[in-house]
Amino acid sequence: MLSTILASSTSLMGLGAGLGAGIAVLGAGIGIGNIGRAAGEAIARQPEATENIRGNALILSALVEGVALFGVVVALLLALGATDFPKA
Repeated sequence: MLSTILASSTSLMGLGAGLGAGIAVLGAGIGIGNIGRAAGEAIARQPEATENIRGNALILSALVEGVALFGVVVALLLALGATDFPKA
């Protein structure tokens, strides 16, 4: 059974796509969690800078989420079998 799975390239592509999407989302969750933790600590240390810290944390969270979105899009392209990639 394992040889049948390994012989099929489409099943491996689907497996890779699933793992890639999962790792992208997991990395984004860890990154946003670290941003939130650091922002909470910074606000606790310097309450007068709350607005600046909150704004910076929001921008950083959006950037991390954008990178995760790119990872999920690439994984979806793999899962759907997109083969017409431009050649540079």
